[in-house]
Amino acid sequence: MDSDWSEISQSVALTIELASVTTVILLAVGVPLAWWLARSKTFLSEAVAAIIALPLVLPPAALGFCVLVLLGPDGPGGVLASFWGERTLAFTFAGIVVGSVLSALPLVVQPIRNAFLAVGDHPLEMTGRVSPLYGFIAIIAPLARLELVKAAVLGFSHTIGTFGVVMMIGGNIPGRTKVLSAYVVDYVQESRWHEASVVAAGMVMFAFATIFTLAIIDRHCTGRGNESS
Repeated sequence: MDSDWSEISQSVALTIELASVTTVILLAVGVPLAWWLARSKTFLSEAVAAIIALPLVLPPAALGFCVLVLLGPDGPGGVLASFWGERTLAFTFAGIVVGSVLSALPLVVQPIRNAFLAVGDHPLEMTGRVSPLYGFIAIIAPLARLELVKAAVLGFSHTIGTFGVVMMIGGNIPGRTKVLSAYVVDYVQESRWHEASVVAAGMVMFAFATIFTLAIIDRHCTGRGNESS
């Protein structure tokens, strides 16, 4: 049993590392992408938005398989991995980061895009002649900061609970790609209900804390909106 909890602790650390790295990448990619989607009026932007939203309707196994092909020896991932002497990005930490980012991207991009749409162009028009980058950093980002926080919390928590995509891309390798949610499945398959219950209960409590945090942020946003009106 002690060895089991040692492995679970290792998996918890791996899962937190995965969620942290994924969240940083999600914000680095998702914020400018959401800004472009909010300001663009072209058909191309809606096509890109539809592609980003695909993970919301695709089965995780199907999404994971598609990413697995892209990361494999014959895909772009294999070409990239060859630069440091590897054949593939599949079954690696880097691979599950890619899968986690793609899986959570719509959950981050959509609320941020909506926040930018709500802010509109009026604040930038009032500032006169400032550079777009300065206007975004100094004016738009502070106005949308609570939605940015919500998106970060949602992206992080989604990655903590992900399983299907990571399983397809990374396998189930302890210490390398085995995330915490994989233990629930393993324990159920082994009829180890007590251990499965403990791990599942921990994830339920984390999920509740996440939803509660988002509700508090929403209430704060609503309260500020009422005060300003």
